[in-house]
Amino acid sequence: GLSRPEGSSPSIAGFVVSKAVGNAVVRNRVKRRLRELAAESVRENPNGLAFVVRALPASADATWDDLARDYRSARRSLRKKLGEPDVEEGRDPSIVGARDEQ
Repeated sequence: GLSRPEGSSPSIAGFVVSKAVGNAVVRNRVKRRLRELAAESVRENPNGLAFVVRALPASADATWDDLARDYRSARRSLRKKLGEPDVEEGRDPSIVGARDEQ
């Protein structure tokens, strides 16, 4: 989910990666990838954003590109539901490009 808490508190992200996703190594890999993707959202909205990402079991086998595409698609859907513009403002393409090369 996504919400905008009152005031100008710093943006925060939370992650739910259950044992259904895989063993500890797999869950930690998924969390690391999600943290990097969430960092984009926090850079775009440094204040007043709080959201939680729940990883589904399929995320264990997802490539970086698949996970990034799903994350961004979910973010666009939430922004639309909140009535916010559907733009990728502030995204640094060099960050995504560096990850795509791996």
